[in-house]
Amino acid sequence: MSAGDGSAGTLLGPVEVVGTGLLGTSVALACTRAGLDTLLSDTSPEHVRTASGLGAGVPRTPEDRPQLVVVAVPPDQLGEVIAQVLSTTDAVVTDVGSVKGSPLAAVAGHPHAERYVGGHPMAGSERSGPLAANAALFEGRPWAVTPHARSSAAAIALVEELAAVCGGVPIRMSPEEHDKAVARTSHVPHLVASVVAARLAEAPAEHLALSGQGVRDVTRVAGGDPRLYGQIVAGNAEAVVDLLGDVRRHLDELIAAVSGNDRGRLEELLSLGVEGTRAIPGKHGGPPAPTGSVFVSVPDHPGELARLFADAGQSGVNIEDVHIDHDPGRPVGLVELVVAEDRADHLVGSLESRGWVTHR
Repeated sequence: MSAGDGSAGTLLGPVEVVGTGLLGTSVALACTRAGLDTLLSDTSPEHVRTASGLGAGVPRTPEDRPQLVVVAVPPDQLGEVIAQVLSTTDAVVTDVGSVKGSPLAAVAGHPHAERYVGGHPMAGSERSGPLAANAALFEGRPWAVTPHARSSAAAIALVEELAAVCGGVPIRMSPEEHDKAVARTSHVPHLVASVVAARLAEAPAEHLALSGQGVRDVTRVAGGDPRLYGQIVAGNAEAVVDLLGDVRRHLDELIAAVSGNDRGRLEELLSLGVEGTRAIPGKHGGPPAPTGSVFVSVPDHPGELARLFADAGQSGVNIEDVHIDHDPGRPVGLVELVVAEDRADHLVGSLESRGWVTHR
């Protein structure tokens, strides 16, 4: 199998994926789905066998010459593996790491650094390994493409095409700006969620019995692999520490407002949080649109969610988001259907006419 000889920016394959965990296998599945010859390599032969068995590609042989290599190894190994691939192939090289400054520092002086362009698909899961992979993992998700000063135009174009082939939305930015952005939108939120979740580990059982959807929402990402996130955060320490300093100052202000019973200042600080939630881009990356919530009581047995979604579909109202809260005292769940604000009342009427108990 030899590399394609297409023009700059034309992804013909083969694509090699180094590291067949969640992200690597998902990239491989997406490339295979798109009809590209896909090669797999990993220090774990079992992972390669599993990914290959899932249809993600075939094990790479020494005779293969990939056009593009996607490095999907743990953060601590990125720089070393990228440099090795640049030295042993003539392929364009990208990666899917969460931090871009650290691997770039390891390869910036490499004689073939023009063939390296960083990448970071903004998708993932609390699960890991090839069995957690999904060809649709990146559909509609932002995919940061982070060229450095020496990156060639052809390499940049090829990596942006990879993102599109995988269903992602390429967003070009510098490695430095990327690391500041993910510190703000991913790394610091993860650390703060972990701090909140840690308070639950030491809580009495009677306190935990009062847990609701709110605490689950706030702490969900804290369930990620500590070893992996430790590597990620350590690799982006400067940007993370700057933002943690901001968080600490904000916490000090909150403590002062609460302890001093300064309701006005407390409301001001809480309002900043409201502004932050409104700043998050809405559907398809557009401006956030006003939404309303319709709460539906759903019996906790098979088929009821499917029936609810079918009935909601019959209403002609598009569901923007879904949350489920289980009632510990009754055999029902409370399903929150988030819809456009001006369609919420119509959905309530439609569902109630089909026998559902709802409220807004």
